[in-house]
Amino acid sequence: MQSRTPQGAEPGPTRADIDSRLSAALASVVAGARRRAVRDGDRQVDTAHLLHSLLETDPDVRAAFDDGGQVVRLLGYLVQRSIGYGLQWQGTVEDSGAVPLVRQGGSASVKETGWSPSAAAAMEAAIGRAALRGEPRTLGIDLLVALVADPDCRAVEVLGRAGADAQVILRRVEDAPYAETYADPYVGPYPDPYAGTSAD
Repeated sequence: MQSRTPQGAEPGPTRADIDSRLSAALASVVAGARRRAVRDGDRQVDTAHLLHSLLETDPDVRAAFDDGGQVVRLLGYLVQRSIGYGLQWQGTVEDSGAVPLVRQGGSASVKETGWSPSAAAAMEAAIGRAALRGEPRTLGIDLLVALVADPDCRAVEVLGRAGADAQVILRRVEDAPYAETYADPYVGPYPDPYAGTSAD
């Protein structure tokens, strides 16, 4: 994963653009992620903040994991962000390469809107997933799929630390009883990172 220091402005979704497309529950998740970023002293909301807030508030997202114990382990890692492994992220911008950075004067630049490039890409992919199935509002499960579909983002790094397999989570969502109401999860900037592989 690449981390770059912000230097300028980059085209991307604005806060109003994103908020207008979210369900009430997901809007609450995003608000929680923003508060957590402020508390942690982070300049931007990243994918780990979004995952943390999803796990805390969305029962459909928690149901995509193996069991309650796995969710507890994940939350245990996430709450240690400001004192544990997450210290390596302080002062850097999350950029998994999901969306190319705009170059200005030969250096990478990142839009200063409060979102990391990876988090902004995940939100756009989640909104696109909802739109493909004709839904005006995006759900938490859409965002979860968008997060785990980017294998180089911080959220997937946390999943791996807790022993959660992103590929298995994707397949579980696809195989769920309500899966026929959802569109192809690989929307927007993400190709299928698990093409040609099989889940456990």
